[in-house]
Amino acid sequence: MSIRSDSQADESGMEDFGYKESLDRSIGKFASFAAGVSYISILTGTFQLFYVGFGNAGPAYLWSWPMVFVGQLAVALCFMELSAKYPVAGSVYNWSKKLGSRIVGWSSGWLMLTASIVTLSAVVLALQLNLPRLWSGFQMIGDGTGKYDFAANAIILGVILIAFTTTINAFGVRLMAMINSAGVFIELIAAVLIAVILAFNIKRGPSVFFSTHGYGADLPGGYMGAFLVASLASLYVMYGFDTASSLGEETVEPRRTAPKAILRAILASFVIGGAILVFAVMSAPDLNDPLLGSPDGSLQYIVEKVMWGPLGKIFLVCIVVAVTVCSLAVHTAAIRLTFAMARDNALPFGEKLARVHPKTQAPVIPAVVIGVIAALILVINLGQPKVFTVLTSIAIIMIYLAYLMVTGPMLKKRLQGQWPPADLKEGNYFTMGKWGMAVNIFAVLWGVGMAINLAWPRVAIYGDPWYNTWGAFVYIGVILGLGLVWYFVKGRHHLGTLASHAADKQ
Repeated sequence: MSIRSDSQADESGMEDFGYKESLDRSIGKFASFAAGVSYISILTGTFQLFYVGFGNAGPAYLWSWPMVFVGQLAVALCFMELSAKYPVAGSVYNWSKKLGSRIVGWSSGWLMLTASIVTLSAVVLALQLNLPRLWSGFQMIGDGTGKYDFAANAIILGVILIAFTTTINAFGVRLMAMINSAGVFIELIAAVLIAVILAFNIKRGPSVFFSTHGYGADLPGGYMGAFLVASLASLYVMYGFDTASSLGEETVEPRRTAPKAILRAILASFVIGGAILVFAVMSAPDLNDPLLGSPDGSLQYIVEKVMWGPLGKIFLVCIVVAVTVCSLAVHTAAIRLTFAMARDNALPFGEKLARVHPKTQAPVIPAVVIGVIAALILVINLGQPKVFTVLTSIAIIMIYLAYLMVTGPMLKKRLQGQWPPADLKEGNYFTMGKWGMAVNIFAVLWGVGMAINLAWPRVAIYGDPWYNTWGAFVYIGVILGLGLVWYFVKGRHHLGTLASHAADKQ
């Protein structure tokens, strides 16, 4: 079947929304793939949260990695179909708006936006886990032993990184894509080398993954209870692949490039990340070392112990690079979502937030606003680090809920015979074909199940008092409630594409 090329607008999917081209369309295939990979960030996620999984369920927690992959792959396949039809900025928001209704679209966008800003704040904190290990001079406050040394220093390093991502994003997508692609290239090479070196230093066989090792014995749910808590470590890593589509308005041939980028991003992250985790456990000097289940040790501790000479430090540098490009990608995705909602007048000060700089062809004001808010959120970490942990966890739940607001309405359209659109098959774009219904149903069930698992009130994760333990319901209720108050009082009366972004009528 030949490729349809009636016009550039037809190839971009913009005509379905009535938007005019206003962003810099310069992202190629690798840069699109890199955007998804850097948001997932193999080295950031696995190294930041290994201690959560191992500390709660031991080596067998790694079975959650393929479990999460299968579930998220189903979601990714649904997103691939959508990106083949609608590769536009703020993908999740625009998809749910198109498949569902205005209120569903707005709610998913609001949840995704607030979650993305908190996620940016959370990711930059990973610098504190790595930079002081490289050089003590990076511990600028105290020596790291004081009560607030760790948290206060994390805020300073995090604010510096946010300032960097804000500046790069303000200069336009070309510079962002160049830095992001270079960083991802370094991250992928480093991740593969880490996996290979760990594999050459294994001390035990795969049987270690087929025993509970006594974990969960004192819990009401037994090992399954411990495993579900530990699975949060994998759930925290494998999302954000939709970023490749959210940059669709800046991608060349997005209806063909974005679906492939989404699939390649999640496959690369699963294979390489899984290899690192498996070989790390098999090569760890002592699985009973309490540091493996502590943020003071975690995966970084294994790498430092196993690697010879300066290799451990070199790989820590690569992890810092990964954290940097991950932060850049999260910031970039949040900007595109803000821009997408603002040009529909779906946010306060929509006209200003949707303004594109004439020279850089980038939304500069959203870059600055998001950077400032993310930096302010970091201050919460100083005196009440547990509250910040709760908010970070809540952010992930909100993203999974936002995903559900896409896969759910999509399933409804399938059941009504209104999806997939005929032009996907006719134009030789990606479609799941006969597997679409089964995959979509599984994606919805998976999303519901994991949202419940993430939100389940656990003192071990969320701590006390009750409003933290039940934080998923309390904080999400407050965030969504405040947003809906604005929406119903003011927003819904002004919703609609701004004249400055509407396509010219012929």
